[in-house]
Amino acid sequence: MIRLLASLFPLLLVHHGNGQAPVWADLFNGKDLRNWEILNGTAEYKVADGSIAGISKRGTPNTFLATKQRYADFILEFEVMVDPALNSGVQIRSNSIPSYQDGRVHGYQVEIDPSPRAFSGGIYDEARRGWLYPLARNPKGQAAFRNGQWNSYHVEAIGNSLKTWINGIQCASLVDDLTADGFIALQVHSIGDNNSLAGKEIRWRKLRILTQNPALHTWPDDPDVQQISYLQNQLTDWEKRHGWRMLWDGKTNKGWRGAKLDSFPEKGWDIKDGVLTILATDGGEATGPGDIITADQFSDFELELEFMITEGANSGIKYFVDPELNKNAGSAIGCEFQILDDEKHPDAKLGVDGNRTVGSLYDLIAADNLSVPGRGKQFKGVGQWNSARIVSRNGIVEHWLNNEKTVEYDRHSQLFRAVVAYSKYKDWKGFGQWPQGHILLQDHGNTVHFRSIKIREF
Repeated sequence: MIRLLASLFPLLLVHHGNGQAPVWADLFNGKDLRNWEILNGTAEYKVADGSIAGISKRGTPNTFLATKQRYADFILEFEVMVDPALNSGVQIRSNSIPSYQDGRVHGYQVEIDPSPRAFSGGIYDEARRGWLYPLARNPKGQAAFRNGQWNSYHVEAIGNSLKTWINGIQCASLVDDLTADGFIALQVHSIGDNNSLAGKEIRWRKLRILTQNPALHTWPDDPDVQQISYLQNQLTDWEKRHGWRMLWDGKTNKGWRGAKLDSFPEKGWDIKDGVLTILATDGGEATGPGDIITADQFSDFELELEFMITEGANSGIKYFVDPELNKNAGSAIGCEFQILDDEKHPDAKLGVDGNRTVGSLYDLIAADNLSVPGRGKQFKGVGQWNSARIVSRNGIVEHWLNNEKTVEYDRHSQLFRAVVAYSKYKDWKGFGQWPQGHILLQDHGNTVHFRSIKIREF
């Protein structure tokens, strides 16, 4: 009974602007696929018992059954049931054009994931940027999908806002402005040459769409669901209400200075087109223009930014930095979220058990995927924008790489002090336990780009 009431709750609170009833259109007539077309792969789709059945097939890439019509702002609803051995999704605002990877389907995908990872309802960017809203950021949403049953999806795409619910439970709240319109498509995921997965089914039914004034019929947000935004160098209204502010304005060096200077470095740090770049010098630690730090100091905070590295690059984001500790050669002293090309930079092989790789607490704790054990770190690659997130609250610190957790530690614990005692930081008394400190972007002699630097304090 409780689960039933939970699933009905959003329906009771749907906004009907000025009493206007929603005007739904069916995407599937229950009889044939006349308004759909198959793209990319050769998996089979058929009509079965009033539903669309997609059947997995060996030796084919991802296959998509796409609407012939394109949609911009809408609310989409459907029900889905999938064999637990498969993975699937529904594309929204997606495209297939000859100039992009020979017509490969690309765009936003609402995930259908019956695996233990439980990312159903998350938002993936098919054939482009990968995960945009993994359910690692919403544990409540991970419990929404029910294996072996029909699951009800509600998807809102209005302006730059994309939101999802499964069985009445909100899963994702994404803000992104890369693609404004496109088709809707049902995915049968590639199974490679795995014969044991061949012939398994995923079914969709009750597909309908609302395109007339969808903003008047949105569901209320779950206050526990965090928004993830990919808008460049700007805050959403949600972020402003929740205490976020830009730590870099995207245009000037206001609020930053050299770690060993009273002002911002005169050269070596470039600001252009909304990107803050440390330019390559000799590959040494702070041997070029030097690190830069915030004018303010922070204690309990949540920091987010995007970074992009060049081949073989090394850099870092430091926090709890005390610039007075090291006036000699080298970088300023503080805890470090490592930024590194693990494949090409030799530092990845140094340290202990990978504690100098991307996402690690540099020289102290190696990065691992703590959100999905057994799944590797979700680094999107050299030349791609990656998201870094650092959370410090009541002594507990977390590192997140592309919205999956890589490190967690208690900076006031005996274990942390013991780890420091066997690291390069052992000579700095109270390292990492100072009540507050600056945030730093590191000069390590390689070209690295930063943008969308924002913070909120607790």
